[in-house]
Amino acid sequence: MTGTRPRAAAGGGLRRADGSPLRVLVVDDEASLADLLTMALRYEGWDVRAAGDGAAAVRAAREFRPDAVVLDILLPDFDGLEVMHRIRTDTAGLPVLFLTAKDAVEDRIAGLTAGGDDYVTKPFSLEEVVARLRGLLRRSGAAWAPPESLLVVGDLTLDEDSHEVHRAGTAIRLTATEFELLRFLMRNPRRVLSKAQILDRVWSYDFGGQANVVELYISYLRRKIDAGREPMIHTLRGAGYVLKPAPARAP
Repeated sequence: MTGTRPRAAAGGGLRRADGSPLRVLVVDDEASLADLLTMALRYEGWDVRAAGDGAAAVRAAREFRPDAVVLDILLPDFDGLEVMHRIRTDTAGLPVLFLTAKDAVEDRIAGLTAGGDDYVTKPFSLEEVVARLRGLLRRSGAAWAPPESLLVVGDLTLDEDSHEVHRAGTAIRLTATEFELLRFLMRNPRRVLSKAQILDRVWSYDFGGQANVVELYISYLRRKIDAGREPMIHTLRGAGYVLKPAPARAP
């Protein structure tokens, strides 16, 4: 592990003001493209829903209350401009990134004149869509970046300065050793860490035959972090432990 400070959270650390994941609605009638966009945005740590037509998009927006919408203009029932107008009846100023195969200048002007915030034409790179969405979310005020002292993995947060730990907004009290163990896991999300690595980093020396101290403290953490919730701390038999965001529960 290098000395470089890790990013506080995926997606450049952008979250909602309450610390929860940003919500993005993807609207496209091409299922394969919608799936790709959904995967790319979820990789950013955002909560994503998809809709395949205008009517489904309007319903999803009312239920999901997204912070931004990626919206194809050409839809099977009514066009994206109409979708945007209907959605904004409930949520004024909602950021909209138009996504379409149309690349004529007049089409771009029409989309932006109608109130769209940005416009990307197909084919496009997923990185460009993500970057443009980040910009829209920042400018709209929907996004909040955690302070440098805050580590965020899913709905779990750890403040390295105040030593406060929360999961889904609920405070969790840890001992000094439990805190250091959790900090090491959160600085290496989705990475399998061996008992030897954990002993070296958390206890700063080799326990020799007493490596079961790691198992003991992992069990302590699980009782406090995972009790009654979707588990975040996982054991890979023969390899070590890994901490990763819990899968979102179906609505």
